[in-house]
Amino acid sequence: MELWPGRPYPLGATWTGAGVNFALFSEQAAAVWVCLFDDHDAPVAELQLTEYTDRIWHGFVPGLAPGQRYGFRVDGLYDPTRGLRFNRHKLLVDPYAKAFAGTETWNEALFGYQHTHPAGDLSLDRRDSAPFVPKAVVIDPSFSWGNDALPRTPLANSVIYEMHVKGFTRAHPDVTPMLRGTYAGLAAPASIDYLRELGITAVDLLPIHQHADERHLWEKRLTNYWGYNSLNYFAPDIRYAADKTPGGAVREFKTMVKALHAAGIEVILDVVYNHTAEAAHNGPTFSQRGIDNRAYYCLRPSAPRYYLDFTGCGNTLDMGHFRNLQLVMDSLRYWVTEMHVDGFRFDLAPALLRSSHGGARASAFLEVVHQDPIVSQVKLIAEPWDVGEGGYHVGNFPIGWCEWNDKYRDTMRGVWRGDATRIREWAYRLTGSSDLYRHNGRRPYASINFVTAHDGFTLHDLVSYNHKHNLANGENNRDGSDHNLSYNHGVEGPTDNPKINALRLRLQRNFLATLFLSQGVPMLCAGDEWSRTQRGNNNAYCQDNATNWFDWRWNDEQEALFRFTKYLIALRRAHPLLHRADFFQGRLIHGAAEDICWLRPDGTMLSDNEWEHGVLGCVGVLLNDTTANLRDERGQLLRDDQFLLVVNVQTTATEFTLPPGSSWLVVFDTSEAVIAERPAADARLPLAPQTLVLLRRQVAIDEPITALPSHTTAG
Repeated sequence: MELWPGRPYPLGATWTGAGVNFALFSEQAAAVWVCLFDDHDAPVAELQLTEYTDRIWHGFVPGLAPGQRYGFRVDGLYDPTRGLRFNRHKLLVDPYAKAFAGTETWNEALFGYQHTHPAGDLSLDRRDSAPFVPKAVVIDPSFSWGNDALPRTPLANSVIYEMHVKGFTRAHPDVTPMLRGTYAGLAAPASIDYLRELGITAVDLLPIHQHADERHLWEKRLTNYWGYNSLNYFAPDIRYAADKTPGGAVREFKTMVKALHAAGIEVILDVVYNHTAEAAHNGPTFSQRGIDNRAYYCLRPSAPRYYLDFTGCGNTLDMGHFRNLQLVMDSLRYWVTEMHVDGFRFDLAPALLRSSHGGARASAFLEVVHQDPIVSQVKLIAEPWDVGEGGYHVGNFPIGWCEWNDKYRDTMRGVWRGDATRIREWAYRLTGSSDLYRHNGRRPYASINFVTAHDGFTLHDLVSYNHKHNLANGENNRDGSDHNLSYNHGVEGPTDNPKINALRLRLQRNFLATLFLSQGVPMLCAGDEWSRTQRGNNNAYCQDNATNWFDWRWNDEQEALFRFTKYLIALRRAHPLLHRADFFQGRLIHGAAEDICWLRPDGTMLSDNEWEHGVLGCVGVLLNDTTANLRDERGQLLRDDQFLLVVNVQTTATEFTLPPGSSWLVVFDTSEAVIAERPAADARLPLAPQTLVLLRRQVAIDEPITALPSHTTAG
């Protein structure tokens, strides 16, 4: 088999039509081989890449075609005390591989050292790992996209649906059995019809990059269902492909994106660039560790045998090295240009600001993203914390970035649990968190608002359990957070008590109504719209079973909650006042203003003292569209109704005096299971305990807005 010099770029395996070019970065290696395998993973050839340009080993093999399976071997010094872990006996995954054939099989040979040796990782293991490593596959990238285009839904208009590709359709009765749990299953008419009916604008997919299951899970016959253990950043995971032929996952993923775009739905990927599946210093050797450990990972400066771990997963990619920065940016551009995705949610994003020097730094990553003409134009969402010192960065990401707002999550959980919550804290979260995001010129849509997410209790479980119930994970209930801000309302888990069940449903409606009436971008955890339960498991990352799979057999209460959620989303999307692109008043939100007003139960305005120090009990929020900020995409001024949001978080009933003016209509009352818009009976609105009521008043184009109540300064 011939081997020509080839080219150093692009990195990875590239089919040219006449053969395949292989290129692999390693600045410390002594030798590199590309290993070819047949369709049964039997070795075919091992070709040494002797060309070395810009620290990239490269070669061209004429005649090779798409479907070819391959991997690399890299030789050099094995001296962990110096951070060097080369071992030519280990087959290594190409960091730039676009597809895989199969997944890993756990075996002692996957470790670069003798796993049972007294010297631990200082020993060298000479067993061949090739039979146990997933093989990369050369692909033909061609695909007929037709007139596909990114929907580019403005962030202010977005409603995000966080979901798992497999769990959504694995048990769906209207999806063809062979397609359930796959990219094709998500693209099926039944799936898309459901998403369109619900009204969301974007799906945020839990990680779909090819990942590896941790050994401890494999030993317990569990899997890393969520997928936060990346093996590669370019290949869609073959686990979720119905088409297992070479490159089939790539084609199937593209087909899914095309189908979702045709329905007006964007695709956001949850990406895990902060660490890899190789874990700590005593982990397996899959890829980067054996390619160039010192270049890829953050190592302890005084003891490079060990890793700096800002992720809780054993290792952290060193974004201070330009090749790691290139790897991440090449991956992001690939998913936008070749796979047509619409944005990314960055897991543990502050870890991308880290280097081997430790601590947070002004990362080149943020600067490169900001100036990149492709990546800067899609949705960029940070999980703004990691587990290292100084790793909490809520409110600190720059213009162009959105953030998961855990202050919103915790505030709203506390409010509806009955915790004493200051009015100002609740008000800031409700109105887009201007205290967090306005200081550097960002807008309300910098805040990704959520009450629940994949990590933690579902909405049903949030109001049904005081404690986590994670025994099925095999860690004696030690895993998962103990800070849930949940409440079971008298009974832990399921109950036949009708009063408790009615209260739990009301509180779920309260959470959903609060989420979709808040300024910012709402993110709905998939299944919360119909009260999905994980039976108290708040860390179901390893449960590839009915704990996570959607059960589409709903009872009457679940049907009703779905209708309520669908109504809320439609209401939000129909009224620009409910999803503003600018903060109220164009500044911080308290004080006299024409567009928002905070009211006592007697209908008068809150005092300064109440705003600063008052505890939320019963409060009204009056919203007007009097500013010129409500405009359509052509810049035309929009008019909207007046809205009045009234909350009673107390456990006792009360009344609220409505503002003067023409008749108010009750849009919905969360104390009622059925949505029925009706006129308010009189000026004194009765409020059930722990209830949210939305009212609206239509305003004619030539009609003056009702004057807001006089501002008071009394305590």
